Amino acid sequence: MVLLRKGRLRMDRLLVQKTLEAVSNGVLSVEQAMEALRDLPYTDLGFARVDHHRTLRRGQPEVIYCPGKTPGQVAAIAAKLAELNRVVLATRADDNTYQEVLAACPEARYDPVSRLITIGQAAACLELGTVALVSAGTSDLAVAEECACTLAAYGICVVRIYDVGVAGLHRLLDSLAQIRSADAVVVVAGMDGALPSVVGGLIDRPVVAVPTSVGYGASFGGLSALLAMLNSCAAGVAVVNIDNGFGAARFVYSLLRSAFDRHSRPAPQEPIADADGLGSGC
Repeated sequence: MVLLRKGRLRMDRLLVQKTLEAVSNGVLSVEQAMEALRDLPYTDLGFARVDHHRTLRRGQPEVIYCPGKTPGQVAAIAAKLAELNRVVLATRADDNTYQEVLAACPEARYDPVSRLITIGQAAACLELGTVALVSAGTSDLAVAEECACTLAAYGICVVRIYDVGVAGLHRLLDSLAQIRSADAVVVVAGMDGALPSVVGGLIDRPVVAVPTSVGYGASFGGLSALLAMLNSCAAGVAVVNIDNGFGAARFVYSLLRSAFDRHSRPAPQEPIADADGLGSGC
């Protein structure tokens, strides 16, 4: 049965819907559907309760934050998530953790720049949009790539525009057409944190700013960039936490997915007029 994987249902909304339709049409028995949905709430691994229901609530499964977990714990969580989900991500991973995950999930991939472990891939037909990923300097690359690789795993096209900080503004202006053509923009910067304000003042797309901990002593580990972005003179710039490339990606995904779902939804039907010309009401 295409809806099942290793005896369990992948927790995509569409596939849950198709399973219920299969029961309604007699293709699946009630017992088969109950078995497929048995682990829907969560699985208790003893050290972690893996939240399988999050995909239905949030549109994407639980993401594993690796720091503070042993490689074995990360691997066990990843293996359980991979049974039920199309895409599994683990953030802030190192090579030791990856080797443990790879032993449990041979399809796992690791990018040492973004420190992201990815299992599986998004459906190729999502077409949610394009995001311009703009970063100030090469020192911001790890945070920018965490964002870019997360977006790519979620099936979103990413255009990377790197090393275009305000110290050489002409570099940014040369890429302005690319930035304006994107559906949303993520701007990653440390130091004085000025780049999101500059970008936000030049385009009419949603801008998400990511402060990084890059900078000298008075940057206070990214706090100065964070405060600068929060005080942006370009209206409408959203800001996530310091070095939180994943958080920016997740927000942009939700933004584009919401717009996609809204435009894909059938238009509401006009009320049918009664003989007296009044709507039928409800």
